[in-house]
Parts: sequence; structure tokens; C-alpha cells
Amino acid sequence: MRSTITVFRHPISRRVGEALLTLIGVSILTFVLLRVLPGNQITAAYGIEAGDLSKAQIASLQAYYGLDKPLFVQYFSWLGGVLTGNLGVSTNAHTSVLDLTAAALPNTLELAVLAIIVGIVLGVPGGVLAASRPGAVRDGSTQVASLLALSVPSFLLASVVASWLANTFGFNPNGEEYATLLQNPGLNLLQMLLPALTLGIGIAAPILQTTRTAILDIRAEDYIRTARAKGVPTGRLQLRHVLRNALIPIVTMSGLQFGFLLGGALVTEQIFSIPGIGRQVLLGMNQKEYAVVQSTVLIIAVMFVLVNLLTDLVYRLVDPKVRAA
Repeated sequence: MRSTITVFRHPISRRVGEALLTLIGVSILTFVLLRVLPGNQITAAYGIEAGDLSKAQIASLQAYYGLDKPLFVQYFSWLGGVLTGNLGVSTNAHTSVLDLTAAALPNTLELAVLAIIVGIVLGVPGGVLAASRPGAVRDGSTQVASLLALSVPSFLLASVVASWLANTFGFNPNGEEYATLLQNPGLNLLQMLLPALTLGIGIAAPILQTTRTAILDIRAEDYIRTARAKGVPTGRLQLRHVLRNALIPIVTMSGLQFGFLLGGALVTEQIFSIPGIGRQVLLGMNQKEYAVVQSTVLIIAVMFVLVNLLTDLVYRLVDPKVRAA
């Protein structure tokens, strides 16, 4: 008994346990919310013609979609399928949710990676620049820019930029049929350019603010003043002592933003016609595809949890104190 308690007190074991509880909570919440929304798969499939169906036809369709069973039976039937690799079937696409996800997930991952690169490239140097002269013009201008980036919704920025470039320069690669990275790398990168910039600008703002705050906090530490008094060169002081010790909050914020990108890019994917996993959820909700939405949301939650666990591992690489703890 004591050994079992000791195992669950281990940080990694505790985090894995918390992750499993989170995934169970997400699955239950998604399942319940879908049933609370008006309509079901029958009304989505037949529209206004659903009112002309007889009771026998409705009963047959409910049995076909599994809607005649109690909710807890439906939930555990779906969850049991997920645990055995059966994510369900899309009745509209006439294919398995696993195949749909296998085709959509790489597109979302590519977009998320490109967007987080843009966010880090803009945010970290911006935060360093702002922290170099607190209260100066460069600090104020970067703060204003980050607030503007936070204030403008990504879908609005995406729509305005896409429309302006298309009308002014005729640049509209997303108007063509989507090409994957393997099919046509050049066209794929052009189609990913605007959505990645749109999302990257939005996440650069919190990364910038986090970088600025972390650097200012580190500079106030006694060992930084001691190193400066010993005559450590400014460049070496900033790189090896200040920025390195400020990496923990920067890594935390970047990891969180990357996790949100995996499930929160559905509007951007829809605007730019990218067949990603977020767009898959949106179409599934419109068509009342319970299996598609439930399984896809659970996959997004799994990826978010994995990103958080990976972030914890990165902590241990960049901070010896965390590794020792």
C-alpha cells in the first residue's frame, strides 16, 4: 500500500494521472454538450423533411444511429470503441473518423508548427527589445503593438488580410484546391503563409509580454547584479544568465499557445479552406455527426495533454532546479 502511494506521489505519475482524469472529463463534457444542443443526426440528415417521417421510420433511424439506447450506454459504447481504435464512422463522408483524422491532423500540425515559429520569432526578440529599456520609446511601442495583436480577433485579421491581398495583388493561393506538403511543397507553403502569419501574430503578443516580464524579473536578482559588478560582458550576461534563466516562463507560454493552436485554429482553417482537424470538428457539429465531434475533440485533448507533458520535460532540460526537484 505504501509503495502504491509513493508511486502516485512521483511527479510524472501524478501528471499522467491528472492527464487521464482530464481526458475522461473532456469526453464526458463533449458527449453531454452535443446532446444538449437542439437537433440530432436525423434532423441534420433530413432537414425539414424529418417532420414528414413516420414514427416507424424515426424509430428505425434512431436504432440505426444508436439514439434509441440510454445515454450512459451510448457513452460507454463510444468510449469502448475509442479504446480499441474504433473512433466511429462519418455517415456523411462514408468513411471512418480515424481515416478522416489521419488526413486532417498533419495539416493542423503543420499550421500549428509554422504559427508557433512565427510567434516565437516575433515575440521573444520583441520581449527582449522591450525589456532592454523599460519605460523608453521602444518599450512603449512594443507594448502597444502587442496589445493591438491581442485585441484584433484572428478571424477578422485573416479575413481582412486575405481580401486585401486578393483584391490588390491577386494573391490568393488558398483559392486553389488545397495541396499537402508531399503533393506540392511550394503551393502548400504559400497556402500556409497567411494562416500561419495570422495565428502567429496573435500568439506573439503573450509570448512577448511573458518574455519581457521574465527578463525584468531575472535582472532584479542578486546574482545578476553580482555578475555585472564582476565585469561580465553585457552580451554574455544577457545570453547566458538573463535569457537562459527566463526560458521557463517562455517555454510555458509557448507550450500553452501551441496546445491551443491544435484545437483553436478551426475558424482560421475554415477561412483559408485548410482541411484541418479544427475544420473537421466544425463540419461535424453542423452535420450533427456525434462520432466525428466526440472522437476529434478527444484527440485534440490528447494532443494538448501531450504538449503539456512535453513542456514539463523541457523544463527539466533548461532548469537544473526543476530537474533536481
